[in-house]
Amino acid sequence: MKYLIPLLLLGLPVHSASVIPNFTRGTVSSETTSRTEVTEIIRQVEYSTGTSYTVTGSNINIPSNPSLGANYTMITPGEPFQFSETFLGPGISSETQIERTTIIDSFTTSISVFTQ
Repeated sequence: MKYLIPLLLLGLPVHSASVIPNFTRGTVSSETTSRTEVTEIIRQVEYSTGTSYTVTGSNINIPSNPSLGANYTMITPGEPFQFSETFLGPGISSETQIERTTIIDSFTTSISVFTQ
């Protein structure tokens, strides 16, 4: 029976009516809003594989071969002086982390006008 119904419909006449638009002009408008947010994390790590030793100063007697634990003396005791000793061993010498967020808001409006 289910095969018979499509066969019966094949013999029926088909009628159509023409479509005539009843407008002369029109507009279509569209609005789009979007937001993009990007977060970046930049991490920089610098390593040192050797050692570094630095001695600087004024009114300080620095031996010809400065080293850790050396005996540094003042040239003129009682006078102003400056002394700086820096030792950097192997490992992380500096670390920098930067975090930034960028937000972009976008708004678009479009209008289409059509006539017949």
